[in-house]
Amino acid sequence: MDFNLTNEQELLRDGLTKFLASRYDLAASRAAAKTGPGWQPEIWRGFADELGILGATLPEEAGGIGGGPVETMVIAEALGHALVIEPFVDTVVVAGGLLHRSGNEGAAALLEDIVAGSAIAALAATEPTSGDNWRDVSTTARRDGDEWVLNGTKVMVVNAPLATHLLVTARTSRERADTDGISLFLVDIASLTTGFSTHPYRTVDDRRASDLTFSDVRLPAAALLGTEGQAWPALDLARDEGAAAVCAEAVGGMRKVLADTVEYCKQRQQFGLPIGSFQALQHRMVDMHMEVEQASAAVYLAVLNLDAEPAQRAKAVSAAKATIGRAARFVGQNAVQLHGGMGMTEELAIGHYFKRLTAVQYEFGSTDYHVSRYAELTRG
Repeated sequence: MDFNLTNEQELLRDGLTKFLASRYDLAASRAAAKTGPGWQPEIWRGFADELGILGATLPEEAGGIGGGPVETMVIAEALGHALVIEPFVDTVVVAGGLLHRSGNEGAAALLEDIVAGSAIAALAATEPTSGDNWRDVSTTARRDGDEWVLNGTKVMVVNAPLATHLLVTARTSRERADTDGISLFLVDIASLTTGFSTHPYRTVDDRRASDLTFSDVRLPAAALLGTEGQAWPALDLARDEGAAAVCAEAVGGMRKVLADTVEYCKQRQQFGLPIGSFQALQHRMVDMHMEVEQASAAVYLAVLNLDAEPAQRAKAVSAAKATIGRAARFVGQNAVQLHGGMGMTEELAIGHYFKRLTAVQYEFGSTDYHVSRYAELTRG
């Protein structure tokens, strides 16, 4: 199996890395997250106009380049290394994949806007009682003439405060938690006048999210994406693609955390010597390095199996997510400990990376969820 990047993929990685090194300031990013709009729109425009990464993995007919999972991995790892909070995974990977596979005319138009950087999309799939189970859908959509009437509540919809459009899961038939009967609807937020309420907030890792309530919200017939009641296979794939992408993002973050920790241990003096010269701390940093490399290998396994049949894909993604969950916890905690009290201050980057690595453990299924899913899939 060839793990080497092509020349084009290396150019993609190097161009994005240089852009982020010169243009993406961590202090400015955190200021935008805490006191500003929650992101930097000018950076998003740069991703679209200067780098073209918003279309790197989207189809050519939408103005994209038509790249695949490896390109997604390359981009996500670079974004994780720079601790980028702009919604690449949610908008391009998850929503973009769902829109592309729906075959809907409105979805095709939205894809073009996403590639151009003029639209942000967020998936609303989790509910107050669903936890990690996206099949547990109590939100409903019923036909009323030429319209759909949407009722229900969605929680922890990451990047919803930034979004121009929502992709909302709703049950159009069958019982709650049945995979059949789940449909997906495209909602233009600007078109909503009544029955829609939102509770926005900032997450622990400085991202924006919202809880959403739909009360007799009327949607046009064209809002239905794909076949009625048959959205689950596409949602299942989108979730695995999102999980693989945040795993790659976590690897980028862990590589940065490890490098900063090694550098800090070379400079921090104790008893007249750099603490990095102490063998016990060297062993700990070696353990951190091994966790990062295992995590990277697990991400390759997931990425190279995203096009496999569903059970094999799910097993590879869950193995990666479980591995990343363990590694992110180990690397993040040890980095903070080796930095001492400074590790959790706002002034040092390490604390911000630690929060992100903690949040990654719960995105697109928690570590425990993926351990359980892997065990179920490998049970003989």
